[in-house]
Amino acid sequence: MAGHSKWSNIKHRKGRQDAKKGKVFTKISKEIFQAVRSGGDSTETNNALKMALDKAKRANMPNENIERTIKKATGNFEGISYEEIVYEGYAPHGAAVYVEALTDNKNRTAAEVRLAFNKNGGNLGENGCVSFMFNRTGYVLFEKNRETDEEEMMLEAVEYGADDIVFTDDAVEIYTPLKHLDEIKTVFSSWSGLKLEAAEAAMVPETKTELTDEQLDEVMQLIEALEDSDDVQRVFHNAAL
Repeated sequence: MAGHSKWSNIKHRKGRQDAKKGKVFTKISKEIFQAVRSGGDSTETNNALKMALDKAKRANMPNENIERTIKKATGNFEGISYEEIVYEGYAPHGAAVYVEALTDNKNRTAAEVRLAFNKNGGNLGENGCVSFMFNRTGYVLFEKNRETDEEEMMLEAVEYGADDIVFTDDAVEIYTPLKHLDEIKTVFSSWSGLKLEAAEAAMVPETKTELTDEQLDEVMQLIEALEDSDDVQRVFHNAAL
């Protein structure tokens, strides 16, 4: 799995997301709402909520927004519900694309996703057409601001059950079975020089599609169009970055 870095993709999107905080908060609010509705409002027993709240904290989402969302989710508000939907297809040049959405209107979301594919040279396919190319696994990302003892970190990561660890000049990425995700996140969050950027269940591609820079730009144009939908939570792809 080494080399299947998501960090380049995250850095590519980071500036866009910082400029669209409102949209980011809307997506996180939906995630918190759905987690509470599905598993209750206790982070002791609801890991999905715990991860969503961690994400909200990293995005600097105001506490009042978080509290309002939790209150709404625990109340009896008729007609408020979200459905998790997956869309699969291909970007230009054959890159596989896996889209996770959370919506209160399937028709609206399907239309938005289809339009994004069609306008950006992609093809929306049937469910299952690309999911077999990905494995769902735990993913933890740290940005590093100083030199890290890579050998020590690798040994400790393996000790806590990690499958793989990838070092770049400015980041450390850890891939782990989902059952070890929270523990690994907690352990390395205490290391000096590391800043937690992501801790999530991710769809990691088994192989990468090699593209030219120009082709990659076309793929990323589709990814960005999909991410611009308020209903789309996450987009995974297998284009080599």
